[in-house]
Amino acid sequence: MHILLVDDEAEMADPLSLMLKREGYHVDVAYDGDRGEAMAQAGEYDLLILDWMMPGKSGLEICQDLRAQGNATPVLVLTAKDTIDDRVAGLDAGADDYLIKPFELRELMARVRALLRRPTAVTPSPTQNLSVDGLELDVNNQVAQRQQRMIELSEKETQLLACLMAQPHQLLTHDQIYKVVWTDNETPNSNALAAQIRLLRRKIDTADEVTLIHTVYGKGYRFGAIES
Repeated sequence: MHILLVDDEAEMADPLSLMLKREGYHVDVAYDGDRGEAMAQAGEYDLLILDWMMPGKSGLEICQDLRAQGNATPVLVLTAKDTIDDRVAGLDAGADDYLIKPFELRELMARVRALLRRPTAVTPSPTQNLSVDGLELDVNNQVAQRQQRMIELSEKETQLLACLMAQPHQLLTHDQIYKVVWTDNETPNSNALAAQIRLLRRKIDTADEVTLIHTVYGKGYRFGAIES
């Protein structure tokens, strides 16, 4: 597992990095927000640990920028701010967890393990084009193409198809998909996902084409052709 730790206080960052490495994690460290954001954007990390207040970009600003770019890497924010408003601000910025300084190292390690156990779904960029097993998706224009056949999609169908195609041949759970396709302001009913999947299948699969969306009963869905 690859972790990026961004904290301007070396007296905290260095021992914390050493402890994480002793636990078997690969750790990169940045000591200011601008450098940390550049590393987060350039690297593939399983977890970001960000100090709230730093020179350059703050941890919250880094988190907000990454979420705006569709980066769903789990984020743990470290801060001395401990009011309810501060906690809400941290979570609203897109952070997955929040730990108040000073903290016990064993608690931090427990938070790290919990965040690394969470499955994450990739949210493709709004202008990203995707291509998997003969199906091409133009996210920006809400249209797909398969065997020279143009397929017009609704906004929700586009979001759902993009979510599935972003991780081909991987099981995406119902919860993962709901978090990507439906916003916090939406309250879809229990059949909303299944209904959208049925609509998508009717559009992208014809009788002579290989099925691309597969149900994993009781768990979720997997996208891609299955080799016989």
